Amino acid sequence: MAQAQALMAQAEEARKSELASTIADIKAKMRQFGITVADLGGASGGKKPAKSKSTAAAKYRGPQGELWAGGPGRKPEWVRAVLASGKSIEDFRI
Repeated sequence: MAQAQALMAQAEEARKSELASTIADIKAKMRQFGITVADLGGASGGKKPAKSKSTAAAKYRGPQGELWAGGPGRKPEWVRAVLASGKSIEDFRI
């Protein structure tokens, strides 16, 4: 068992070393040819584009003026707090 773990660790080290050299080679070639991440079709910041806000009309107004359309998906924190306190969401209908 110990021998197998040692071999797995050795294989992981070899993979990390090969990965590091491959990345360095790619970066060098990108500099050499003036290629950017955008040229490759990748995202420059590594972030996903933000989802658009809902266009549904608000049906509920929270205690601090928050609005919620009551659609599918995760309920806002203020709605969960209201429901947890035993109140009805209908008390907040606009």
